[in-house]
Amino acid sequence: MASHRRPKPASRTRVTILTAAAATAVALSAQTGAHADPKPTKDEVATQVDQLDGQAEAATEKFNAATEKQQTLQKQVSDLQDQVARQQDRVSTVQQGLAEIAAEQYRNGGISPTVQLMLSSSPDSFLSRADSIQQVGLSQADALKTLKGEQEKLDQQKAEAQQKLAELDATTKDLKTSKDEVQAKLAQAKALLDTLTQQEREALQAAQDKAAADAAASARASRDSSRADLSSGGSGGSGGSGSSSKSGGSRAGGSVNVPSGSYAAAAVAAAESQEGKPYLWGATGPDAFDCSGLMQWAYAKAGVSLPRTSQEQASAGTNMGTDISNARPGDLIIFYDDQHHVGMYVGGGQVIHAPRAGKPVQYMSATVLPISAIVRV
Repeated sequence: MASHRRPKPASRTRVTILTAAAATAVALSAQTGAHADPKPTKDEVATQVDQLDGQAEAATEKFNAATEKQQTLQKQVSDLQDQVARQQDRVSTVQQGLAEIAAEQYRNGGISPTVQLMLSSSPDSFLSRADSIQQVGLSQADALKTLKGEQEKLDQQKAEAQQKLAELDATTKDLKTSKDEVQAKLAQAKALLDTLTQQEREALQAAQDKAAADAAASARASRDSSRADLSSGGSGGSGGSGSSSKSGGSRAGGSVNVPSGSYAAAAVAAAESQEGKPYLWGATGPDAFDCSGLMQWAYAKAGVSLPRTSQEQASAGTNMGTDISNARPGDLIIFYDDQHHVGMYVGGGQVIHAPRAGKPVQYMSATVLPISAIVRV
């Protein structure tokens, strides 16, 4: 007969070893996960922040477009509602005249079939049967035709107002979506920057400030050089006509000076006067700007009306291509394939622009970002 032995319980030593092995495995797994997602370096953070800022700016231009459309639609809706109210008054006046005819006929022995039809809810019914009614007078028929025309106009205006209200509602939703997108991208960028140490943030800021200072110095040197050429009667750049005593402004190698007193010169002067003003998405000055807002404000100071967004501004003048040597001061430089950023060329290979959140209006090399179009307003 086979004996049945109970299995021996695991020894305390063996349990301890297994527990330790499991703990080690968990620790190694955690370490592996940590190594799979390391903390980004300062340069990686800078790159990712630039990408997020670009996405935020693209969303800002969507916001600007939606804001502009919303304002236009609000005015159209208001005007239509006023038209509807005035048209309703005209319809009521015609109806009152018909009611007076009916009252007079009633006092004289009853309302004729003609007037009964005229006062019906369907003017078309009257017109379709008018020929068969002998009592129809010309004045009554004219009154009904007037009522019919005024009522049709009123119905059309009401339908148009409803359509504009629906469009306004959709635009308002687009506005909120774009606003939320901007805020989300900016929050992501801030969270990334917060992963850096204070020293890393300061180093990153110092590098960006130096780039802006170098660009500003280059732009100012270009202006000084241009003034020296003008005072000595020097010739213009090789890419254009000679300079004269009526010319001024900035000049890049191979570009033509913008005539002093021109709207382009006035726009450049206006934009440059805002150097150091803060960036604020959706802002058009004078205390803060976004990229397209600065362009619109500067050209408005020169007496020229520009559309609101960078995409619209890309079609606001003559496209001069993408070769910066063809640019002259006052030209709009449109950046990126989706045209979500814009700056103003000031000469010396530099633009002045409103960069992004946390960065004031400043100069930048025109070729740092990919150029989509050079637009001569």
